Amino acid sequence: MELGIIGLGRMGANMSERLVLGGHRVIGYDRSPEAIQRVVDQGARGAHSLADLVNQLSLPRAIWLMVPAGAAVDDTIAQLLPHLQGADIIVDGGNSNYKDTLRRAAHLKSQHVYFVDAGTSGGIWGLEVGYCMMVGGDKEAVERLEPLFKTLAPKDGYAHVGPSGAGHFVKMIHNGIEYGMLQAYGEGFELLKSSPFTLDLEKIAHLWNQGSVVRSWLLELAETAFQKDPELSSIRGYVEDSGEGRWTLQEAIERDIPAPVLTLSLFARFASRQDDSFAAKLIAALRNEFGGHAVKKE
Repeated sequence: MELGIIGLGRMGANMSERLVLGGHRVIGYDRSPEAIQRVVDQGARGAHSLADLVNQLSLPRAIWLMVPAGAAVDDTIAQLLPHLQGADIIVDGGNSNYKDTLRRAAHLKSQHVYFVDAGTSGGIWGLEVGYCMMVGGDKEAVERLEPLFKTLAPKDGYAHVGPSGAGHFVKMIHNGIEYGMLQAYGEGFELLKSSPFTLDLEKIAHLWNQGSVVRSWLLELAETAFQKDPELSSIRGYVEDSGEGRWTLQEAIERDIPAPVLTLSLFARFASRQDDSFAAKLIAALRNEFGGHAVKKE
């Protein structure tokens, strides 16, 4: 099958390579000429503009966006639309808010262009082991893209989960769950590290992956991380969030769904970014004022 990919960062470039290896014809575009050259070296064709990418594709076209969520998606769609025709398909494989996806799908439907949302998980390992793909959109468009999904995903690794927006909704909740799992592992290993025993954290991570109820791919990655740096001394404990955790909590609030674990895991990420919390300073000062409790000076 033939596909245009816009956005050739780590995910986009790896997906391009996996598709080329699977026998598909890929045309890639990125604002960075170096990024384009990397996928050309892997066997894809390069485009020097969005219009050039569209012109290199046969009708009906399929174009996959791997650009940051938000304005970048809207801007790219706006630039593509004048060059598209009815029955062309745009796929958003990034982590867009599903409400934006609903809006974009309605707009593109009025222009007779299909819009498919493909929530994509797998990170930098997807090239080797495949990507888990949560797909939303019209059945006709999804079925046309099925050869691509089958190449990108491992066996049983993709599903058409519902209409437009459903793919990004499922991916949003997936990432919210991921926040909670990561936080649980982080807190558990911190307790192990601070125990009265000298514990080999890499050994324990490996042990827990042998039949334990907490075994997982994340735990395998923890084992790898401890192999590289047993004390994690080269890493600062600053944890970013890419938005999906916040959207998950907003959805929980709107639907009156209690989600305390996901909430606290997101707030823990915020706490990781404070070298010296002002709130903690105030608490220490108040304890000193009302109880004469000792404070640590700068």
